Amino acid sequence: MCSETTTPEYKDTLNLPKTDFPMRAGLPNREPAWLERWEKIDVYEKLRAKGKADGRPSFVLHDGPPYANGHLHIGHALNKTIKDIITRSHQMMGFDARYVPGWDCHGLPIEWKIEEQYRKKGKNKDEVPVVDFRQECRAFADEWVNIQREEFKRLGVYGKWDDPYLTMNFHAEAVIAEEFMKFLMNGTLYQGSKPVMWSPVEKTALAEAEIEYHDHKSHTIWVPFKVRIVSGDGAKLTSTDLLEARVVIWTTTPWTIPSNKAVAYNPMISYGLYKVEATEEESWTKPGDLYVFADALAGDALGKSRVTEFTRVRDVTSEELSGLTLDHPFNGIEGANGFWDYDVPMIDGDHVTDDAGTGFVHTAPSHGADDYECFVKRNWLDRMTHNVGEESEFLPHVPFFGPEINPIAGKGNALRVFDQKGKEGKANTAVINKLVEVGGIIARGRVTHSYPHSWRSKAPVIFRNTPQWFVSVDKKLDDGMGTYGDTIRTRALTSIDKLVKWTPQTGRNRLYSMIENRPDWVLSRQRAWGVPLTCFTKKGLLPTDEGFLLRNEEVNKRISAAFEENGADVWYEEGFKERVLGNVVNPDEYEQVFDVLDVWFDSGSTHAFVLRDREDGTPDGIADVYLEGTDQHRGWFHSSLLQACGTKGRAPYKNVVTHGFTLDEKGMKMSKSLGNTIVPEQIVKQYGADILRLWVAQTDYTADQRIGPEILKGTADSYRRLRNTMRFILGSLGDFNEADRMHCRDMPELERWVLHRLAELDTTVREGYETFDFSGVWQAVFNFATVDLSSFYFDIRKDVLYCDGDTDRRRAALTVLDILFHRLTTWLAPILVFTMEEVWLERFPGEESSVHLVDFPEATPGWLDGDLAAKWAGIRKARRVVTAALEVQRRDKVIGASLEAAPTVHVEDASLLAALKSVDFDDLCITSAITLSGDPAPSEAFRLEGEVEGIGVVFEKAEGQKCQRCWKILPDVGTHSHAGVCGRCDEALG
Repeated sequence: MCSETTTPEYKDTLNLPKTDFPMRAGLPNREPAWLERWEKIDVYEKLRAKGKADGRPSFVLHDGPPYANGHLHIGHALNKTIKDIITRSHQMMGFDARYVPGWDCHGLPIEWKIEEQYRKKGKNKDEVPVVDFRQECRAFADEWVNIQREEFKRLGVYGKWDDPYLTMNFHAEAVIAEEFMKFLMNGTLYQGSKPVMWSPVEKTALAEAEIEYHDHKSHTIWVPFKVRIVSGDGAKLTSTDLLEARVVIWTTTPWTIPSNKAVAYNPMISYGLYKVEATEEESWTKPGDLYVFADALAGDALGKSRVTEFTRVRDVTSEELSGLTLDHPFNGIEGANGFWDYDVPMIDGDHVTDDAGTGFVHTAPSHGADDYECFVKRNWLDRMTHNVGEESEFLPHVPFFGPEINPIAGKGNALRVFDQKGKEGKANTAVINKLVEVGGIIARGRVTHSYPHSWRSKAPVIFRNTPQWFVSVDKKLDDGMGTYGDTIRTRALTSIDKLVKWTPQTGRNRLYSMIENRPDWVLSRQRAWGVPLTCFTKKGLLPTDEGFLLRNEEVNKRISAAFEENGADVWYEEGFKERVLGNVVNPDEYEQVFDVLDVWFDSGSTHAFVLRDREDGTPDGIADVYLEGTDQHRGWFHSSLLQACGTKGRAPYKNVVTHGFTLDEKGMKMSKSLGNTIVPEQIVKQYGADILRLWVAQTDYTADQRIGPEILKGTADSYRRLRNTMRFILGSLGDFNEADRMHCRDMPELERWVLHRLAELDTTVREGYETFDFSGVWQAVFNFATVDLSSFYFDIRKDVLYCDGDTDRRRAALTVLDILFHRLTTWLAPILVFTMEEVWLERFPGEESSVHLVDFPEATPGWLDGDLAAKWAGIRKARRVVTAALEVQRRDKVIGASLEAAPTVHVEDASLLAALKSVDFDDLCITSAITLSGDPAPSEAFRLEGEVEGIGVVFEKAEGQKCQRCWKILPDVGTHSHAGVCGRCDEALG
């Protein structure tokens, strides 16, 4: 093989690679220049013009809006890079692939930041005019939109950056209001009072998507309820012993005991009556006491109450339990003025288990989802309580615990479950102490368990009954959009199964289960920064009364027009109610609602003001792809589905693609406290954005991914290997011109085999991009580039490219290299946006030139040749045996280079032997000569037992002299007109 150390007079005659393409990429310093170049030539808009001119089919990936309140984290980078790869690859496959980035701008996170600024300045939010406060929120969001936009662009993400969508734009706010008013008009909107997740710190209801679970240490108490009445069938079955007994509940929320309205049991659980025989000296029980427990839990509960001996008296049947009426633990106590002197019924419930506690569940329908559903089932909603306020404080009307009379809290101060910083307040201990005082407790303790917290404030939340605005997911709709069902739930479930493709498929199961079991949608939040619930209620009417909600199209139009012109702030301007209701109804008869919409409704409405209303949207308002993290099954995927099923009758997407979370190298969740966070900015500064993009492409994003210093080093190494491949192609094509191009049929078999592999890869690449399998695309192309090309084809053809003169086989090799250049640069351009642009411009410089303005080249069907591929699979196996045999000789220092060898290769398979004889096998093995034999291999022959059978290699040194130009050792060297060269090189020298 020739080399740069060849004799000087012959070195200059070689066709050595020539390129300015550097081996060291220098991406951190060079990438910004390409970004400026793309902006200057306006690549994105050129593609839009091309799409119109060519009449390309539309492809729209709709951007799930990130939140405009901080610098990007690694999850943002993963998300936006995946989206960019999808958009770019579909553009290069012949689509008009548009991407409009967007931002969520309303909501509690931004409002919370402004409130933090107020607290630092000693300002009170409630003293600031609401419109002024909203303007500060708007300015805050706008600032972060601009920061995040530049950070996304630095990652090489292209899109309509000069005109993104913002949920706080006036048109967006108008459409969000219009979409809300569609629910108002179709009758699904209602005001209800039910327990919702409530943040005492943020003083608002929260959606499930805004909740995260952390360990929390809670009080636990065992509370006995006296049996007062035995009635119904239970009276026939029960002896008087139950009238002396007490039913014991266990709870981790003592503060809810004052709101107890029932005790639940499960008919499938075995219960018994237990008698205390002996106790420790200090116990809240005494010998002779009778208690009812689930049998599986009786021993543990009695042990907690320091009972040392007890007797199981008898079974207690579910029929008996159903007939019991209990007293509240505070029933009849002095100073309560009869507040708790009501019946506490026993009710059956499937949610009751005997895994922990007592087998009985204290039921406070205002403070628990299961509790509430039990009361809905019985039509007992008139028994709901309103004992706890927005700061998780007991309200003044609650005896002993209200702020005006509670000695613990002090006059004017309220007992709270959690204080303003999310720490435990005094409500639990106050209730426990009162229970101890009245003999209403038999044991207490503490337990650490998973508990819901607000993901913003990180503070624990409570279930609290408050008036909220809901959309019914099961109300039958008569809106002319019933193709996929007549309720929001049925339309959503049908869409999931029949209209949407899920990547991965597990996403379908997760969302289907959520929709199938979800309650009605809570729309309202008790905050200031958002789109208001644009509705009015009739004074003096109850939410269940006809006419409670004003439903009037003219009013709706006026609201929409006002929002379109001046934004949602006008809702809070003095006199707005009178302006929109005037000449329609008497404004004095109506109350204006000032709750704001949950931000998930905002983002769930984007299909209307982005996909439907924008010129670069879609005619039907349906996106080809929604892509977000797996948490969005309960977030954006979920709210968009519900919202569109209520206003469009179907899902707003055709494909839903889900990615996992990003973890550190050990699989740990990233955390500032652990010091294991990796931010995109650090990676870009150290390696460049293309390395980050390559990490995204290499990973299986459908599962959780890992990233860290060692992983990034591996990614950078893969990048360098690929860059070396591209550098070789560029250097070898320096003297290629169209006159050199050869047709496939005229090429040697080796070149035709490469073209066959390209045809196979074309299918793999296109299918991979179509199905969003980027790791499959990368692995296929990378393995081809490094194994099939660099380690095989390039290694073999260097001799021809460097040393041949104007031969057909050199022209064939150059033709294949040109084809490889166009395939590899375009196939990898969606992933390595900067590097492939650099490669492209190295060959095709020019002010308007860009790899991102071209499509994937179409594969030539004639390249596929299965018979040839099968033949060359055998040839490559045989070559592996030869190269392994020569490696042994090199290791033992018998030879220094493979060109010093001229082995004999014994091949048992006659068809394989014929195949090897039909090609220049010595060139393939990079030896100076090879002898092929069908004779049995001698015992000393080298073999690859277990890997390649039937082939043995006997090493022999090459005979002759070393050609001073190509370094082959051949007998004819020195017999030609040019001194010291072989016949092939003599001919090349002319």
